Amino acid sequence: MSFSQPGAVDLSGLAGSAPDGTPSGPSDGAGGRWAFDVTDQNFQTDVLQASMRYIVVLHLWSPRSPQSEAFNDVLGRVVDGYDGRLVLARVDVDANPGIAQALGAQAVPLAVAILSGQPVPLFQGTLGEDEVRQYFDQLVTAAVQNGVTGRAEPTSDAPAGPTEDEEDDAPDPRFAAADEALGNDDLDAAIAEYERLQAQHPGDDEIAERLAGVRLIARTRGADLNEARAAAAERPDDLDAQFLIADLDVSGGHVDDAFGRLIELVGRLADDDRERVRARLVELFTVVGTTDPRVAQARRALASRLF
Repeated sequence: MSFSQPGAVDLSGLAGSAPDGTPSGPSDGAGGRWAFDVTDQNFQTDVLQASMRYIVVLHLWSPRSPQSEAFNDVLGRVVDGYDGRLVLARVDVDANPGIAQALGAQAVPLAVAILSGQPVPLFQGTLGEDEVRQYFDQLVTAAVQNGVTGRAEPTSDAPAGPTEDEEDDAPDPRFAAADEALGNDDLDAAIAEYERLQAQHPGDDEIAERLAGVRLIARTRGADLNEARAAAAERPDDLDAQFLIADLDVSGGHVDDAFGRLIELVGRLADDDRERVRARLVELFTVVGTTDPRVAQARRALASRLF
């Protein structure tokens, strides 16, 4: 399965005023607690601005395509499992052609994520829930790596844009220094700032996720995947080589491969080396997301090797 990074598609032309009609698409609350309908007019607020805080998954559908309309419910059920890390924005392309044109959509159903204001192509056609979840898992990982770690409130049919409490939408001031460092491409400074925050707030999941994500970016920056894979194959007992390919696998969405590699390594090691591998696994669990079912499965496998 391939996973495309955000593309340079200009969506700014979809900025508009708040909608003055009823939502297109389903409006009876079906299709998920974190699902809503979006129009050409409210795209700027409810999608682009919201995507700076959490992931927005666009589903382009048409009432002329019963298959695409039914797929709204499938996507909604999967999105609900992420507790607000993602929201589903349903787009009736017949009523809102501007969004389809901006994204270059040729047919429906089409799924495209919006992350930090940029589109991330997902898939065309319908998939099973497990396959959809694999794409969404990769999205969450990419979002953490890019510092997008917010959670939306359940929307039902309410807009996914700014809430009435504007303070909730403002950037968390705790992260200002780290965000500035990331903006200056100073990963070391960002890591140091997140470590400082973690020492002050040791139980804060968002800080832990941000720190783990930035550390992963720092470790994989400039790495050549083919060279790393060859080195890992040639030196199966070289912890650094195994760590690097596991990091690259997580970055590329091959989460099970990364976990399996390190869990197998734990079974062959003892004492300090085993603890190093366990610690790296725990950090990668944080990057992927502690509620991810693959993390739960990997934790069980790790425990069986340790005990």
